[in-house]
Amino acid sequence: MTHSEVELQSVLTCPYCGFETIETMPVDSCRYFHECGRCQTLLRPKTGGCCVFCSYGSVKCPPVQLQRSCGKG
Repeated sequence: MTHSEVELQSVLTCPYCGFETIETMPVDSCRYFHECGRCQTLLRPKTGGCCVFCSYGSVKCPPVQLQRSCGKG
């Protein structure tokens, strides 16, 4: 997969209230926190997850899509 094939849109789904929002992922970093637009819960990656997109998104983050490290560790 090349940079031009990376999908940058992901649907984040709040595990607490089910609210979904379409978010644009950064290409050069991971997002570790996201506040739900409905219940205002601050989402953090699941244990072992690298970011909120990999944990709650419909599409994995760009570094994972490119089979690179996602900044974890």
